[in-house]
Amino acid sequence: MRTNLFAISMAVSALLAPEALAQTSYPERTVRVIVPFAPGGATDAVARPWGEKMRQLMGSVVMENMGGAGGATGAAAAARAKPDGYTLLIGSISTQVITPVISHPAPFDPVKDFDHIAMLVVSNLAFGVHPDIPVKTLKELVDYTKNNPGKISYGTPGSGSLNHLLGELFKTLTGAGDMAHVPYRGGGPALTDLIAGQLPMIVPVMTGQITELHKAGKLRLLAVTGEARLPNLPDVPTGVEAGVPNLIAQGFYGLFAPAGTPKDILQKIGDTSRKVMNDPEIGKLMYAAGFEPVLDASPEKTRRTLEADIARWTPIVGKVGLKRE
Repeated sequence: MRTNLFAISMAVSALLAPEALAQTSYPERTVRVIVPFAPGGATDAVARPWGEKMRQLMGSVVMENMGGAGGATGAAAAARAKPDGYTLLIGSISTQVITPVISHPAPFDPVKDFDHIAMLVVSNLAFGVHPDIPVKTLKELVDYTKNNPGKISYGTPGSGSLNHLLGELFKTLTGAGDMAHVPYRGGGPALTDLIAGQLPMIVPVMTGQITELHKAGKLRLLAVTGEARLPNLPDVPTGVEAGVPNLIAQGFYGLFAPAGTPKDILQKIGDTSRKVMNDPEIGKLMYAAGFEPVLDASPEKTRRTLEADIARWTPIVGKVGLKRE
């Protein structure tokens, strides 16, 4: 009997050994994290501080910028990578929602081709006008566009950006149809033209710079599009508070792995990432850059956010006719 019990014990240990080994030994070599945009952008502002803290806690982590096709090149490369935990992706609403929805055929399936590890931060957008535009609320903006046809155009970082889709959603929800979209090659040039008085309105991602310009009176924020007011801008209402139900839009940056990555490895990456995002130093850096850290980001919550955003923006893409081959 003792011999049989010993044999059973050894057999169970043998079955459990590979998983236990994976849990204790990962990572055994450098973990590559693809940042699917050129260096210096908003994704870098999240990825670099996060990566440095991950390196301190987990070992060798290298960030690799792989720009191209609005982030699709890097995201597709991550989706095709070996699912062993040594290739990860810092994805965003641009790569994981808008690109798959706009492209035909889609370069990857953002739900099926990735394991969803964690949200890192969310970003809010806003509606801002030049101070000379005689509107102080979203309702006044709608009335102004109706009473002054052709007077309001809004700038964004480009066609198909979340900023663009939000502008079109606003028009759909309010009937402010006579607002022309002006696509720029990035948010910076649009902001420059607004400050110079050459553009009446922008739909920017909230950053520290936008906040300071509003406080200095160089642009006027009418509303932010998160679910709550921003702590550093208590005077600016949300879109819903401003009288436009369902005017909610947030960007996100999250951590993804190729589908099929071992669950114990995903667990270790996710647990380590949550420690990083709960670090007060990281929180301070993220808030200063205009982001809100997500402190309780589970894989399930990440996937639900992704699916909800896909459902939300797909009809707007179809309405605006943004589908591209």
